[in-house]
Amino acid sequence: MSHVVVVGAGLGGLRAAESLRAQGFDVTVIGEEPHLPYNRPPLSKESLKGGVEMEGLYFRRKHEDIDWRLGAAVTGCSLASRVVEVDDAAYTFDGLVIASGIRPRHLPVPGPQPPVLRTVDDALRLRGTLTPGASLLVIGAGFIGCEVAATARQLGCEVTVTAYDAQPMIRPLGEHLGAAMREHHEAHGVQFHLGVGVAEFHADGATLADGTRLTADVVIEAVGSVPNVEWLHGNNLDLADGVLTDNLMQVTGTDVPVVAVGDIARFPNPRFDDVPRRIEHWNLPTETGKRAGLTLGALLRGEEPEGDFRPMPAFWSDQYDYGLQSYGEPGLGEATLVDGEWSGDCIVEYVRDGEVVGVVGVNRTKDLMGYRKSIGHES
Repeated sequence: MSHVVVVGAGLGGLRAAESLRAQGFDVTVIGEEPHLPYNRPPLSKESLKGGVEMEGLYFRRKHEDIDWRLGAAVTGCSLASRVVEVDDAAYTFDGLVIASGIRPRHLPVPGPQPPVLRTVDDALRLRGTLTPGASLLVIGAGFIGCEVAATARQLGCEVTVTAYDAQPMIRPLGEHLGAAMREHHEAHGVQFHLGVGVAEFHADGATLADGTRLTADVVIEAVGSVPNVEWLHGNNLDLADGVLTDNLMQVTGTDVPVVAVGDIARFPNPRFDDVPRRIEHWNLPTETGKRAGLTLGALLRGEEPEGDFRPMPAFWSDQYDYGLQSYGEPGLGEATLVDGEWSGDCIVEYVRDGEVVGVVGVNRTKDLMGYRKSIGHES
């Protein structure tokens, strides 16, 4: 029986492992964290606000006979020899699933590096510092930064957010909705310093490029992510931004049966076009994991993978009394307000070349259901 190694014990790795085990393959999953797969989005929202309860974050697992090797960092891989190196051990494989995901990016500036929020252990440490009256400085105004800011305000903290971007969450939301979200945060007491970079970190804050000195009891950095591809170097793969795959998640540039899933996979989605993109939306690890499992199973049986993979990216974010829901790829289009007001409940379409490629709703989840089928190309 063929043996598959899955590098990465997140949601994408779990779904791929389940798919392959259901097809009868022996599966070993190697994860750097000591925890079984768990849900990450609540870490900056519900879990951080109410206290992090690990048991409530674990995903249900469908198979008890998958071999889990946790707390083990993968240090290298030889596709030619079909070997994955883990510390001082080695695992051979017939097929490989690349599910090593992403890690927080750090700004290349001098000074002590602030903590980040990626793992449950990060959340536990941060939750212990967000006490009423404490001051928090958030470096970065993306979704994680803004969700932490909202949660901290609700916990009674004084919050300042700084970012190089002109508006918070500007890349996925656009300028107008980003500005409206900034105003909503400001109405809840958050102070922003936008459009300026960080020149230096300090133990109690940061100095900005314009000389502004910001101080706080707690500092957290949330400035994007970096794919974990270093362990794949030397295999002649395209690792320019994650791992390049075809539409069915098969890694390009090798004849070895290898697939990639989740945040690390850069693949074309014909629902939008033929440009490979790496997508960090919450539903993609599940969908790419299942699709990659089918692809790798076919390769290991000597069959040609079949199908047409057109996943619909989706994400949500809860900030104060606003619930944001999105389908498609808003960042590919220009924002057009189609219902409501920018500063309240609304629906915003994102249009490219006359076609809706994404939508964001604020407190309009039910009204967005129709977009799940209408966005992009169905065939």
